[in-house]
Amino acid sequence: MKTCAGAGKCGACTYITLPYEESLEKKKEELQKVCGRLKVKEVIGMDDPYHYRHKVYASFYKDPKGRIRAGLFEESTHRHVRSEQCLIQNSLANRILQKITQLAEAMHIDVFDEKNMRGTLRYAYIRVSHSENTVLLAIVIGAKELPHAKAFVREMCEEFPEIQTVILNYNSRYTSMVLGPKDRVLYGPGYICDSIGGYRFRISLRSFYQVNPVQTEAIYSTAMKLADLQPKDTVLDAYCGIGTISLCVSGHVRYVTGVESNKDAVRDAKTNAKLNDVTNCQFICTDMEEFITHSDETFNVIFLDPPRTGLNDNIIHRLCSVYPEKIVYISCNPKTMMRDLKAFAAHGYKTDEVTGIDNFPFTSSLEAVCLLKRKKPVLKNKNR
Repeated sequence: MKTCAGAGKCGACTYITLPYEESLEKKKEELQKVCGRLKVKEVIGMDDPYHYRHKVYASFYKDPKGRIRAGLFEESTHRHVRSEQCLIQNSLANRILQKITQLAEAMHIDVFDEKNMRGTLRYAYIRVSHSENTVLLAIVIGAKELPHAKAFVREMCEEFPEIQTVILNYNSRYTSMVLGPKDRVLYGPGYICDSIGGYRFRISLRSFYQVNPVQTEAIYSTAMKLADLQPKDTVLDAYCGIGTISLCVSGHVRYVTGVESNKDAVRDAKTNAKLNDVTNCQFICTDMEEFITHSDETFNVIFLDPPRTGLNDNIIHRLCSVYPEKIVYISCNPKTMMRDLKAFAAHGYKTDEVTGIDNFPFTSSLEAVCLLKRKKPVLKNKNR
């Protein structure tokens, strides 16, 4: 069991002082409270729960001695907690953060001050490929340009040859959002690649991709096992992101339709299909509610991995009106998942058990996966 210098300060790892196995038991208990009478299976944990976050954000600031540091905001405040030694962030990302602060000091690059909205260095976004050990580094600035940009990139890439691409992002707005609307590539192709389930995926700056690649494999394998996919199945992958689930199930079914509202993610999904020579997937860029309201397609299996807020009643009604045989629900918020399961039950879809997957060790969060099966017979004269 390791000791975190920021324990009790940043507010992220509420279970960091507990033995890991004890934290898994605690998460199972909490999930059971949320799920009520549903059976909750043992939470699937990690062999090594440290340094699992392969997507890292950090804010830059000056400590009381005037030195530039990288850190996180203390819970419910704008006070910083140093994060270059964070126990859940990828170790390579931690070292990259340390190097950025050193370079900023040496090159006299000032830190962005949110109080007067002046300065340059604001955030870093780091994505590390688990399978290829390559890095996408984005530097977010509040100024028009990054001083000594060429030298900065050269120094970073010489120190860390794993860095495959460097992106400069502009964000001078008064906002809690890390990334601004504009960016440009300073080095490399503008993306990195990672692999899940034997499929390779291109990850760009704004693409959604799970933070924990090891547990992502566990989530998808659990979901696919529950779905019991057959060669004749037609699948809807709702909120498909860059097509990770779509491509992972494509080799087991007849056809997959992925729906996603983020145009950058859909672009990457289409590229990923070509990258893996997958021809039985289509990706549609539209709002999920808009798609399911107007689509005439039929699906006998639906994978749902919605935002934390879950689904609204109209989407649930429309999904059920397609009469899928099975719905696999993946959620990072069991509370909204349970709310949605009650709504699905009103349409004749029920589940018996829920599996927890510890995608976020030492935090209070976890993923939940369950299978909904249709219990009521289809009424052929029912209007959609």
